[in-house]
Amino acid sequence: MVNATPLLPNSRTEPDGSAVVRVLSYNIRSMRDDPAALARVIAACAPDLVLVQEAPRFFRWRKKLARLAAASGLVVLTGGATAAGPALLCSLRATVERTEDVLLPRTPGRERRGLATAVVRFGGARLGVVGCHLSLDREERYEQGGMLLDRLAALGVEHAVAGGDLNEQPDGPTFGRLAAHLRDCRTEAAWGGEYTWASGDPRRRIDALFVTEGVEVLGCGVPLGHPGVTGSDLRAATDHLPVLAALRVPAAQAPAR
Repeated sequence: MVNATPLLPNSRTEPDGSAVVRVLSYNIRSMRDDPAALARVIAACAPDLVLVQEAPRFFRWRKKLARLAAASGLVVLTGGATAAGPALLCSLRATVERTEDVLLPRTPGRERRGLATAVVRFGGARLGVVGCHLSLDREERYEQGGMLLDRLAALGVEHAVAGGDLNEQPDGPTFGRLAAHLRDCRTEAAWGGEYTWASGDPRRRIDALFVTEGVEVLGCGVPLGHPGVTGSDLRAATDHLPVLAALRVPAAQAPAR
């Protein structure tokens, strides 16, 4: 593993009401691997928001997800089985405005997909969030990418972050569809490692975070060499590597009187 330098900025709220927010995207494979290693990786990244894919969905899934959140120093925001896998975790720094879990149309014979969505505040900054895990099927995945963009627009917020496991690399049509309307955080400010799958020998970037205009990307990538994140934990935690981004979100504009 190579060291990632310089370190990403720590979370903070600025005097003007803007906020530096750390966002992590992570496919946790239903916590079937090493949950202790998984929690250590998440905690070491010190995220304000975690976009989880393949959260537990079956027997006692709420308890399992809550246990992971607590072990990582976070709380469950929304999602899990109610979103067909995507979930959102957050730190106590977040003030939650609203959440909604969305089930996408089911294609017979294929796995059900969904979106975990929320609007949260950090200081004076207001941020929409959409977490996804898109289809393995190329055509269905493209349609789901459009649904993600529609749902993001429906949040009605100026600034937002979206992403997750796209099951597609940057040269694919769905990745391109998202990048045409949003900004790929890794392209904006590369930091750390690039490839996210598979964790034992990563050669593909199929996990990504995107932001809307106005959000400044301070760095984004796989947290290789990040303090507290070890190669052994990354390999043991799950079959994906996480994507960590530091974002500066402007303060929300006061409504006109």
